[in-house]
Amino acid sequence: MADYDTPGLLYDSGVLYDVISAPASERKRMAKVKLNLASLTDEQLLQKANDIKTAMTGNASYTTPIPTLTVLGTSITASQTKLNEWFAAQNTAQQKTTEKNALLDTLRAQLTQLAAYVEAASGGDAAKIQSAGMDVKAANAPLGLPGQVLNVSLTAGDAEGQLDAAWDRDRAAKTYEIQISVDPITGTSWQNRPSVTRSSATLTGLTSGQKIWVRVRAVGAAGHGAWSDPATKIVP
Repeated sequence: MADYDTPGLLYDSGVLYDVISAPASERKRMAKVKLNLASLTDEQLLQKANDIKTAMTGNASYTTPIPTLTVLGTSITASQTKLNEWFAAQNTAQQKTTEKNALLDTLRAQLTQLAAYVEAASGGDAAKIQSAGMDVKAANAPLGLPGQVLNVSLTAGDAEGQLDAAWDRDRAAKTYEIQISVDPITGTSWQNRPSVTRSSATLTGLTSGQKIWVRVRAVGAAGHGAWSDPATKIVP
């Protein structure tokens, strides 16, 4: 009787018997090593290296590791030494930084106190102040006329018949004049409201459901600025 291995002999499928291999589902899958070293902290990396070295020492499955465990151990020891030195340096640097900041704060306080003395002793004479090695503050430039108030906005107030108005602050303004008008606006429909010092105001006593227009202008030491573009809203 012929063997299945006989050259040229075909088995049931017509395939040479020796050529038939195991199905892919039956083949053994090779596992891969997972280290994720980049995600480890310095301390975690050293701990991982020590754990691996311990696990492989005397392990019959790995008799000739590359690099050798001796070389790995040398790297672990050297890394741990430098890490310890780094921690010590960090602690020292933090302490030195605290000491440095304390001394500089003391120096700033002394210079500030000395500046007050120079200012008083010099009688405000710029040349004398500069002769002490100190700079002189520039005189404040006049602000001039306020500009046109910009970005007036209106929102519902906390109660019926109230509107909250807000606008951009003008550096030259000391106060802000506010006027309101019912719709439609006419040459005589604007009515004055109390002036305010802040760039916002609550308008009260309005008629709920009525369309109201609001405009604002800034008032400074040099005079009045231009009226803002009017804003409008239905009174809640």
